[in-house]
Amino acid sequence: QVQVVESGGGLAQAGQSLTLTCVASGYIPRITNMDWWRQAPGKKRESVAGITGSNKSYYSRSVKGRFAVSRDKAKNSLYLHMNNVRPEDSATYSCKVNVDYRDGTYEFWGQGTPVTVSA
Repeated sequence: QVQVVESGGGLAQAGQSLTLTCVASGYIPRITNMDWWRQAPGKKRESVAGITGSNKSYYSRSVKGRFAVSRDKAKNSLYLHMNNVRPEDSATYSCKVNVDYRDGTYEFWGQGTPVTVSA
């Protein structure tokens, strides 16, 4: 099994920066995509940003230009550098890791780390 743990969430004021960290551990032959998702109370979970197995990064419209995603393959880690945060960025941020095994690709999720941004 694979364990996914996020950290780095907390309180911030609008305009400040936060960095979230996601670490995957366990039996991991190969990771393909790693993504950040978020869910605010009463809203659907939405994709925020991620990096593919070929190191292409992608972002949602709402965070493009403010957030940056990076990955350390050797550490099975994914980072989300959140700059110029806004109150609407408040949500629980979760990391999803896609792992390739002989019998297919499986998704693993972390429990999430909450981010609260005040005006």
